Amino acid sequence: MTSARRLVSATSVVVLAVAGALIASPAVAAPPGGADPDTPWRMRHWPQTQPWQVDQAAALAGKTGPQPIDPQRYELPDTMTWDDYKPVPGTDWANPAVRGSERTFNGALVLVDYPNQPFVVTQPANSTIFGNPSGVQNLDRADVPRFYRDFLNQPGELNRGHTIHEYWMEDSDGRFGIELSAYGVYQMPAKSHEYGIEAQMQRGQGCPAGDTCNRNLRTDARAAWIAAVGETEAAKYDFVFFLSAGQDESATWQEFGPMKFTTKEDVTDEWGPPDTALPNWNATRYVEWTSWQASATIWPNATQGSSLQAESSGMSTYAHEFSHILGVGDNYNNPYGIPARRDYSGPWEMLSRGTFNGPGGPHSRWLVPGTAGSSMGAQHMLRNKMKLGIAGDDVLRLSRDGLAGSGVVVARVKARATGSAGINVTLEGGDRSAACNTATDPFCDGGGYDNYTLEVVDRMGFDSFTPDSGVLLAKTKNADAAPFIWTIDANPQDIDKVDFVLPDGTPQKMTIGDYRQLSDALFHAGTGSGSRFEYVDTANRLHFYVLDRARDRRGVLSYEVAVRSLDGAGPAVRGVRAAPATARRDHSGWARCLIPVRNTGKATDVFRVQAPGATLPRTVVALPAGRTSTVEVWLKDSRRAQVTFTSESSPAAGATATCSVRG
Repeated sequence: MTSARRLVSATSVVVLAVAGALIASPAVAAPPGGADPDTPWRMRHWPQTQPWQVDQAAALAGKTGPQPIDPQRYELPDTMTWDDYKPVPGTDWANPAVRGSERTFNGALVLVDYPNQPFVVTQPANSTIFGNPSGVQNLDRADVPRFYRDFLNQPGELNRGHTIHEYWMEDSDGRFGIELSAYGVYQMPAKSHEYGIEAQMQRGQGCPAGDTCNRNLRTDARAAWIAAVGETEAAKYDFVFFLSAGQDESATWQEFGPMKFTTKEDVTDEWGPPDTALPNWNATRYVEWTSWQASATIWPNATQGSSLQAESSGMSTYAHEFSHILGVGDNYNNPYGIPARRDYSGPWEMLSRGTFNGPGGPHSRWLVPGTAGSSMGAQHMLRNKMKLGIAGDDVLRLSRDGLAGSGVVVARVKARATGSAGINVTLEGGDRSAACNTATDPFCDGGGYDNYTLEVVDRMGFDSFTPDSGVLLAKTKNADAAPFIWTIDANPQDIDKVDFVLPDGTPQKMTIGDYRQLSDALFHAGTGSGSRFEYVDTANRLHFYVLDRARDRRGVLSYEVAVRSLDGAGPAVRGVRAAPATARRDHSGWARCLIPVRNTGKATDVFRVQAPGATLPRTVVALPAGRTSTVEVWLKDSRRAQVTFTSESSPAAGATATCSVRG
C-alpha cells in the first residue's frame, strides 16, 4: 500500500505558552485541562519579531494611517466561480495511487434507471424539462456506469480534477481514501415518480391514479444488483452508492418551484403530473409546495451501509451521505420553518449546508452532471472529525476546570485544509448557559452543549468555496442530537441579502434561517476588521481571543489564539512594563508610535491595550514571560495619548506609557 503525507508540517496546533512554559506540540495532544508545565515537550524559542508584525507591515505598505490587520472579506457562495479554487500546497490527494494511510474504503456505485426515465446524460443537451444535460450528452446506456465512476472518482476535465477520494484524503489529512467500482445500469420495475413521491416529503399527496408511490428504491435497486452479480460479489464492498437516473428533489424543489412560479396556482401543466385530476403542484420538505415534476424526484438519503443519489447530486452529496454511513448525523435546520430557527453550522460543515458549496452556490445544484453547487463541499468541523477519527493527535484538549488552574493558554492554529485540527475545550458538568426558547428566539441554541471547538478556515482546497477565511468557534455536543454543532456567529445581525427574485419581480431576502446568514460568522484579528476578535461566555466562564494572523511562505494561514477561564488565572505571577515613544506626522497627518511593552510576569499572558483619543490596530496582545514587543498607537487630532496595558489574567498587573507627536 502506498501512502503520502503532506509536505507542510504535521504540527498544526502549536501551543505557544501554557502556565509559563513555551511549548511546541509535535503532533501530539495536550493533556486534559490546562497543562502541566513539566510535560516533556521540546522547548520552542519565541521569535523576537512576531509573525503579526510582518503581516502588519505588508498590510500597511503604500498606505497611510492605521489599517485593519485582518479585514473580513466574505463572499456569498452564489457569486463564486471555479476561479475561487486554491490548491493546498504540497499535496496530491486526488491521485488515485495515493491511498489512505489508515483505510481506503471500497465502494460499489450501482446505477439504476426507470421505464419512463433514462439516464439524463444519454439524452440530447438541454432536452429535459429541467434543461439538462449540460456538458455531457448522448452517451450510450452501457457507457453510463463508467462515466459516473470516473466523474466522481477519477481526476478529469469535467470534474476539474476533483474527486470523492480527494475530499476524504484532504479532510482526513491522508487517513481515509475512497475507491469505487461501477455496476449497472439496472432498470427498476416501477416508474421514477413511484419512488420519488413518498410519505415523508409529499405527505401522501400527488400519486397519479393507477400508480403505487412510496416504493423503496434501495430495496429494488439492491435486488437488481444482487440478481446480476450475486451476494458474494456484493459482500466485497464496504458500502454502496445507489445512483438513480434523473434529478434529485433537494436540488430542484426551490429552483423549479417557488423560484419559477410566484404561487402554486401558477404552476403550468408542463410541470404537472400525468394525471389531470391532480394539481400541478405537490407538497415538499421545507415549504408547502413545489412543482409536481420537482416533487416526483428522489431525495438523497443514507442508511446503514448505503446511500441514494441522483444525477444532479454533486460530489459533495456523496461525501455528505458517506458521512452518515460512517455514523454521523445531519446538523441543519429548516430555513423556512415556523417558528424561524437560525442555521446550526452553516457553510462551514459538510453535515450542514457546507454540502451546498461549489461555484454558483445553492441555486445551481440542479445541473446534470453536478459541476456547480454541491460539487466542492466544506470539510467537516472539528467535532465531527473527532467523531470520525480523522482529527489526528494534534487536537489541543483543554477543559474549563483545567484552565482555571493553569491560566491562559495561547496557541497557534493552522488552517484545517492543511491538516490542522484545532482546540477542544470540555465543559465539565455541562452547559451553564441560561435557558432560552427556540419557539420564540430564532437565535436560541437550545442548550445542552458539552464542548467548545476552535479551528481555522482558509479558502483553500475543498474549503475554497466557504465564504471567508478566519477563526471558526462553535459549541458542540457529544451526542448527535441536532443541533450538535452551533457556530458562534461573530456577526449575528441579519446579513440582509437578496436570495432570489420571484417571477413577478419581487425580491426575496434570505430568511433568518438561511445558512448563508453565517457567511460572515468567522472571527478576525485586530480592530476595524468588520468582525470580532474575542468572545466571552460569561455563563460558561470562558474568554476566547483571536490575537493575530500569519501566512507562511507556502501560503498556509495560521492564527494565534488564546482561551482563559474567568474563574482562575493560575499560579504564575503577572506583570507588565511599557516605555514611552514618539513619532512624527506623515503627509496625511497621522503619527504612529511603536510602544515597547514587556511581559515581566512568570507566564505567557494576554494584555489589554487602551489609549483614549488614539487609534489602535489591536487592543489585545499576547507575550511570553520575559519577552518584549511593540504595540502600534496612531494619533491624528491630538499630540499625546496615554497608553495603558492591563493583564487579562490579573487586572492589578498594569503599566502606562505615552505616545507623543514631535514637531
